[in-house]
Amino acid sequence: MHSPASAAHDPYAVFRVASFRWFVVSLLAMVMAAQVQLVVVGWEIYQLTQDPLSLGLLGLSEVVPYLAVALYAGHVVDRRDRKRVSLASLVVLFAAAVALFVMAVLEPVPTRVWPFYVVFGACGLARSFLQVARSALVSEVVPRALYQNAATWRSSTWQGGTVAGPALGGVLFAMVGARWTLGINLAFSVIALGAMLLVRHRPTAITGGTVSVVKNMIEGLRYVRTQKVIVGALTLDLLAVFFGGVVAVLPIFASDILHVGADGFGALQAAPGAGAVLMAFVIAHRRPFRRAGPVLLASVTIFGLAIIGFALSRSFVVSVLLLAISGAADNISAVIRSALIQVRVRPEMLGRVSSVNAIFIGSSNELGYFESGVAARLMGAVPSALFGGTMTLLTVAVIAWWVPEVRRLGPIQHEEPLPGTKL
Repeated sequence: MHSPASAAHDPYAVFRVASFRWFVVSLLAMVMAAQVQLVVVGWEIYQLTQDPLSLGLLGLSEVVPYLAVALYAGHVVDRRDRKRVSLASLVVLFAAAVALFVMAVLEPVPTRVWPFYVVFGACGLARSFLQVARSALVSEVVPRALYQNAATWRSSTWQGGTVAGPALGGVLFAMVGARWTLGINLAFSVIALGAMLLVRHRPTAITGGTVSVVKNMIEGLRYVRTQKVIVGALTLDLLAVFFGGVVAVLPIFASDILHVGADGFGALQAAPGAGAVLMAFVIAHRRPFRRAGPVLLASVTIFGLAIIGFALSRSFVVSVLLLAISGAADNISAVIRSALIQVRVRPEMLGRVSSVNAIFIGSSNELGYFESGVAARLMGAVPSALFGGTMTLLTVAVIAWWVPEVRRLGPIQHEEPLPGTKL
């Protein structure tokens, strides 16, 4: 695992690390699996209940266990082999995929929603550990000089899965039904597990002797609190996606507003990821941002404006385009946030800091899923999306004023050399 001499200017430098390639395969397959099953389950639940709240509850069933164990996951990841934690999490997700497939075989037309919530709850537990372990594992797979390059491609891989997963799920669901679509989901879970087995890494040395779980978690929270730029970036992402995310109500827009059916729903679901992937390639082929803070604030502003435009649109093409723009803008903020954590956090603290990041991400995505369902039930899908986009713009203004370190952030780099971290 050696850093190429041209790493600073080579957008594909990190792919020269074989283990990172397997890491990317595992990540892509797992995201594809998650997106495929979300398309199928989300569509079937809405067709069964015709209730936006049922879609919100699907997100809530996953986020409650996800958040409940996130800090403990950080403790485990900093005290255990990060690859083994990742593998254990992937085994649970594989079991969940098996359960969904069996449910589809035994009951082709579902009559109950609670089994879906139970399975998604198990997925929430597993993904909490996987998110933390996988984020921290990157520092043990690639050289420090490639952290930012790895963050860019890791984000683009995740977004790539959000493009291909919903599109594939929507098309397969329309063509062959839930059973075979969930069979593909199961295959992706197998690939994710197998690829992770092939990842080679250098485990971070455990320091500090025997430390209680509570003390270890508190130490992680205190560490994050001292990093004002990271706190500001995490808070910005949390509130913007919590209010501005429209993923939960896309079945409503597809079915009742744009009238495009399951295929159109898959395209709407894939659009943000498509924009994010294109933006990831742009980021990877340019030099690092010299004014990362203003870029971060501008990207979230564009995200909010795109969501407002989507709420007002009655054209399927325009709606897809606006969702793609929102995904491109969101990817910029995701890359900056990920690079901040990878570059500015000591390796032995990455698990606990990643767990805090996972809480913010889980809160913004899954709780945002629930918020969107509740808001759509109370106000209607269009007013709820307008409200979310407006709150996103307000969030940008508040963070720019409350955390001036964010708007002053320049190049993302080490503030000082960190001992004992060279791979």
